[in-house]
Amino acid sequence: MLTLLALTHAPPLKPFVPQDFAVPRQVAIPGFRLQALTLDHAAADYDAIVSSSEHLQGLFGRGWPAGLTTEQHRIDLAWHQKEFERRTSFAYAVLAASEDVLLGCAYVSPGDSSTFDAEVRYWVRSSELASGSQERLGAALADWIEDVWPFINPRYRPRLRSSRARLH
Repeated sequence: MLTLLALTHAPPLKPFVPQDFAVPRQVAIPGFRLQALTLDHAAADYDAIVSSSEHLQGLFGRGWPAGLTTEQHRIDLAWHQKEFERRTSFAYAVLAASEDVLLGCAYVSPGDSSTFDAEVRYWVRSSELASGSQERLGAALADWIEDVWPFINPRYRPRLRSSRARLH
């Protein structure tokens, strides 16, 4: 099992973005606020995950978050926080624009092929799906990624329905 000590003493990894790129820790995008995902979000994030388990398995595959314990979740969050610090991957808590309700998460990670230089994954709680929040989040993320981040060809999961962003 991975320990927090291992997280703090892991070998250096190649940064995902250039050193001179100022990675946003907090940002307001239309309809949402993003904050770097940290252990401070543990309880709210865990609640969002377990209340949306079927939805998340449909988006990301049958494995996660089945069987996720609070301890394993805290370890995962610590790892996301460390990756952010090391600039190898960036996880964000997605909050409602006008309040501190955690609606879901967004992840900006290295692309998994030579075709995509980044992969942007995102989700919202199951209870937010009927309102169209997931589609609005995807569109707002695509605009933000295009306007701010140094990527040429990001891939979005789930796929975007926006004509502005590339569909992959």
